[in-house]
Amino acid sequence: MKTERITFKGHSGDMLAARLDLPDGPVAATAIFAHCFTCSKDIAAARRIAARLAGNGIAVLRFDFTGLGHSEGEFANTHFSSNVDDLLLAAAYLTDRGMAPSLLVGHSLGGAAVVKAAPQVAGLRAVVTIGAPFAPGHVSNNFGSKLDDIQEHGAATVSLAGRDFTIRKSFIDDISTASLRDALRNLNAALLVLHAPRDATVGIDNASEIFIAARHPKSFVSLDTADHLITSEADATYAADVIATWASRYLDTPAAQGMPLVPQGVTRVSERSASGLLQDISVGQRHQLVADEPVSVGGTDQGPTPYEYLAAGLGACTVMTIRLYARRKDIPLAHAEVDVTHDREHLADCENCEDRSNKTDVFTRHLRFEGDLTEEHRAALLRIADKCPVHRTLEAVAVIRTQLIGH
Repeated sequence: MKTERITFKGHSGDMLAARLDLPDGPVAATAIFAHCFTCSKDIAAARRIAARLAGNGIAVLRFDFTGLGHSEGEFANTHFSSNVDDLLLAAAYLTDRGMAPSLLVGHSLGGAAVVKAAPQVAGLRAVVTIGAPFAPGHVSNNFGSKLDDIQEHGAATVSLAGRDFTIRKSFIDDISTASLRDALRNLNAALLVLHAPRDATVGIDNASEIFIAARHPKSFVSLDTADHLITSEADATYAADVIATWASRYLDTPAAQGMPLVPQGVTRVSERSASGLLQDISVGQRHQLVADEPVSVGGTDQGPTPYEYLAAGLGACTVMTIRLYARRKDIPLAHAEVDVTHDREHLADCENCEDRSNKTDVFTRHLRFEGDLTEEHRAALLRIADKCPVHRTLEAVAVIRTQLIGH
């Protein structure tokens, strides 16, 4: 994934800091990600979801609202309506670059903001909310006893997630009168609502109200045990995968178009992060996989290991070869299944069995057949298993050529 650091003017004329995360291949669609209340574009959930979407051909602009993160301006002078204005200016910036957004994704209060802005974004095709409140005024629940001070004195300092923010009465007045109902009725775009049932910050009932108020097409997906900030990498990856798969139905993404993420015949492996071992795998035109290692060796166990993929390739090829043979020979094979394991064993009669070079890779297959089969049928199917092309490749001496491209 490539990332551009950019700035654009916000509602007050201050410069807003943003990152534009780009796919390695062609840009099939563009999205804007709006972060949660008092958060920033660089929180883990925003980074992970943007990276995953970019891996699916969707460029993502994530920016800091006025007065937050690396953006200029005074947070104390902002409110919900100004966030909506910042969003519309982000959309205008992308449109001027020839990358008009077709997808808006908003987290928490950012989710409410994308809903409010959506009817004013030309060409928008889809909107996603993550843990969003149905009423923007819900955010005032975070202010506790300070709410009375704000009303009485016009402003107060509120501690949120260990940081102090000045909240003015104008902010309270703005969120108390803001409503999403009309915007939801006039989205003119598909809606996906993502929410965790155990969200202790914004209750699941908010998701229900958003879903009921919107018109079709609309979808709801539970984030199960995720917390409000989607701090778990696995939860963020799941949310991003759901968004990418769902959005492909409404956007001109590679999955929807059948256009290649990488050239046909190429398998591209790209690391998700320099700090881990998780890999994104793009195969030909449509297939997206992940590979990883167990936690015990520094991975996060979010996908099969490279050797497990080797075992899977051998197993898949074995069963395919058996099925094709049974079909051609009219053998009544109802079902075929194989378990594949991998190990390293000492070569027979080796002089120095502790030397790693005196070990060989051993893949063991355990085949199971179902159907009205004779012993002759079973013997023939067992023999043909050894004719599988991947089996032959693994037993042969393969040639691997490695070249460095680019700088």
